[in-house]
Amino acid sequence: MNIFTDQLEKKIHKIVINPIIEKEYGIAANAISIILDDLYANIPDEKRISYGRYYTIKVLAQNLYEKLSELQLPIFEISTTMIEKPKDFRLPGVCLGLLSHYGYEDEKHLHEIMHLFKEAAVHDHWEARENAAGFFHKLIKKYKQQMKPYMEEFAQSSDPKLRRFVSESLRPIAENRWLQKQPEFSLPILKYLFKESSAYPRTSVGNNLSDLARGNPDLMYHVVQDLVDSGDKNSYWIAYRACRNLVKKEPLKVMDILQVDEYKYKQRLYKRSDYQRS
Repeated sequence: MNIFTDQLEKKIHKIVINPIIEKEYGIAANAISIILDDLYANIPDEKRISYGRYYTIKVLAQNLYEKLSELQLPIFEISTTMIEKPKDFRLPGVCLGLLSHYGYEDEKHLHEIMHLFKEAAVHDHWEARENAAGFFHKLIKKYKQQMKPYMEEFAQSSDPKLRRFVSESLRPIAENRWLQKQPEFSLPILKYLFKESSAYPRTSVGNNLSDLARGNPDLMYHVVQDLVDSGDKNSYWIAYRACRNLVKKEPLKVMDILQVDEYKYKQRLYKRSDYQRS
C-alpha cells in the first residue's frame, strides 16, 4: 500500500527536507506532524484501524532516510536534534525510525544510538514507547549477538517501562517472526522477567510467551511447567497468560499443568467437566 502521492512528496521536500538542509530543525520537526496527518488521511478507511499511526511513522521514517542519505546529510545529527523538540509524541518515533536505519547500515553506530532508544523506552506516552520497540526489531534481527547484552541490561533495569520494552521488542510478531524458529535467542533474555512483580511488564511477558506458543507448543508446555513449578505467584500468573493459545487445542493438558479445573480468558471459559479424555 502506497500512501505517498506526488503532491505529498513535493510537500515533504518543501516543508521538511528544505528546512533540514538549512539546519532549521525545529521548523522541520513541526512540519513532520503535518506530513504524518496527511499520510494517515491517505490510508483507505477500511485499512486505517489495522495500519494506524505506527505505519505512518514507519513509512515516513524510511522515506526521509532515503532522501537524507541521497543528499548525504548528517542523519545522526538531524535525528538527535529533532528528537529534542517533541511537541508531538510521534516525532520521537520518526527520529528513532531514522536512527534504526542508521544503525542497521553500520554496526559501529549501535552504541551511538542505544541511549536514545533507552530514553524512548521510558517515554511518558505509551505509543512513543511502543514505536521505539517496533523500530528496535530490525536491529535485533540483524545484530543478534551485539544486541543481546543491551537487552539483558534493560531486562534487569529498576524501571518497569524499560523491562517491558525488552519483552515487547522480543515478541515474535511482525519483523520478529524469525523468533518462532529461534526461540533460543529470546527465552534466555525473557527469563530475567519470569518473576516480574510489576503488572506492566509482566503482562507483556505473558503475551510474548503466548505468541511464541503458536509456533512452539511443545517447548512452551515445558516453559509453562517450569514457571508453575517455581512456586512464584508472578511466574504462575505469566504461565497462566502464556496458555491463551495452547488452551484452544489442548484444554485438559493446560488445566493439568496449571492445576486448575477452569481456565478463563476474556469471554471464553474452559471447564474440565466439559472435556473427557479419550
